[in-house]
Amino acid sequence: MPSNDYRIFEHPADIGISVRGRSWEEAFAKAARGLFSLIVDCTTVESNERKEVRLEGSDREQLFVRWLSELLYFYDGEKFVVSDVEVQTATSSTLAATVTGERWDVAKHSAKLDVKAITYHELKFVEHPDGIVEITFVVDI
Repeated sequence: MPSNDYRIFEHPADIGISVRGRSWEEAFAKAARGLFSLIVDCTTVESNERKEVRLEGSDREQLFVRWLSELLYFYDGEKFVVSDVEVQTATSSTLAATVTGERWDVAKHSAKLDVKAITYHELKFVEHPDGIVEITFVVDI
């Protein structure tokens, strides 16, 4: 996952991530890549398995938090590490995406940070006049 997809920034007791994309789909995908860059050394993760994700939310903010929370569940609940993300649709209330990765292997993957939750704290969406979408969010570590 290219590190130019996201920018990590310090936040008191937590960590923030900022992404920019040419569409909501691209920004949502970059946010997922940023999240997993905190959790694991992504260069060690292969794309051996594929998962389809379909989500709905009452608004874009809820949809975004549900999206990243779902990916965090893959890691925490299913021991699945994401290597790549393709978001096909990210409207104000629906998301369709495909994530690839593999099962966690303690001999292969090195854990970085323990991300506990995706928060609404300081969640910010900006649509710039040139069409660029910017998302800033904070994760609880």
